[in-house]
Amino acid sequence: MDGGEYPLAAVTSFRSFRVNSNLEASFRMKRNHLSLVNKVVQASPPVKQPKLESCSSFDQTHVYTVLLDWGSLPHHVVLRVFQYLPLIDRARASSVCRRWNEVFHVPDLWRKFEFELNQSATGSHLSSPHPDLIRQIIKKHAAHLQYVSFKVDGSTESAEAACDILSQLVNCSLQTLGLISTAKPSFMNVSKSHFVAALTVVIVNSTSSSSIKIEDTPADDPSLKILVANNSDTLRRLKMSSCPHVSSDGILCVADHCQGLRELALNYSMLSDALLLALSRETHVSLEHLRIDVVSENPGQVGFPSIEKQSWRALTRRSPAVNVVLYFFLYEEELETFFREDTPVTHLYFGRSVSRAVLGRIGLNCPRLIELVVCANGLQALDNELICIGEHCHSLTALGLSECEVSCSALIEFVRRCGRRLTQLSITEDVLTPDGDYSLDEMHTEVSKHLGRIWFPDVTPLW
Repeated sequence: MDGGEYPLAAVTSFRSFRVNSNLEASFRMKRNHLSLVNKVVQASPPVKQPKLESCSSFDQTHVYTVLLDWGSLPHHVVLRVFQYLPLIDRARASSVCRRWNEVFHVPDLWRKFEFELNQSATGSHLSSPHPDLIRQIIKKHAAHLQYVSFKVDGSTESAEAACDILSQLVNCSLQTLGLISTAKPSFMNVSKSHFVAALTVVIVNSTSSSSIKIEDTPADDPSLKILVANNSDTLRRLKMSSCPHVSSDGILCVADHCQGLRELALNYSMLSDALLLALSRETHVSLEHLRIDVVSENPGQVGFPSIEKQSWRALTRRSPAVNVVLYFFLYEEELETFFREDTPVTHLYFGRSVSRAVLGRIGLNCPRLIELVVCANGLQALDNELICIGEHCHSLTALGLSECEVSCSALIEFVRRCGRRLTQLSITEDVLTPDGDYSLDEMHTEVSKHLGRIWFPDVTPLW
């Protein structure tokens, strides 16, 4: 260990047992990670075992002792063990013996890493490593980091700690960066200037980034322009949903200059005809995935940006296989402006109640639909709307219904129209109502016949 570096044993409270013996540490690691090592060893290439038939009883015991000595595990097995561990456990494992400490500093171990940060008061299962340990790792391995993510809880302190670490990554060149909040508000409570300054450090020093995930953060248009200026030739994936400081102009700047962009996630408020047309130019690669979160900025909002049918058509002509995924988090009255014209949506999720009228328009105006999930509809029977979807959405392969009402006859007719291409059918049992033609038992028999496999409705949990 270089002079002046923070001792790993002090960080992890392992100084005392290292003085006693490494044997105690070995037993601790055996107890905590035995199942992990077994899995890694099973996945590793087979090792030729010594023949024991000609060995004496003493020799056999000696051979088994050698094989079970954790310090003698093959290098690639120890490396795989370390890859499964969070930073604080890696540091503890590095204290077991000299061989494990050497593996702890192998460059390959640090190419892909997730920083887990939390405050103990939140009760999170995540464990935060000591700041001095993080500084030591960054000092030694910043140049090796390529695929990095930060997982934080909902506390402002954890988000600020993540920004502090980002600010230290001045000697790295990340290919992927992901900021993940396990609970809100997290990054949104951090000072905008603090967050943008930390993000800028990484963007400026990483000139070959291919994937950026900064959803639910205070990123803004100027930070996007810096991203474009440094990574326009390499950026392939950008996820920026729920970034209130980013405008449609900021996203348009990305589409204009990042010609290799294949995946994009954003809020509906950022969507525009200009953006879709920019993604449809001949100089732009075919888009593979477009995710749009439809969230109202104000309670009761009924006005949303209108997208011309020609803009959607231009996108699908340039990218005929693109997945257009829409997540709706709106109330029924806020959905009135949607699906009145052809919409090339392929995956559609409703997180709140949706009216029969909207579902009827989906059947008529979403011919590319592959997957539909409706979380709630109330007590209005969806028989005609469901049959219409089955008749017109010829690519539909997955359907999920909950807190709705559908008759057994309507479900059978829907499944008959879809046939065996309907590979996923998830409907809770309380959604289905028997009618004069079919009971619940008769219904599941008929549905199974048309699907070509045994099918039963999902059981509603008691809690």
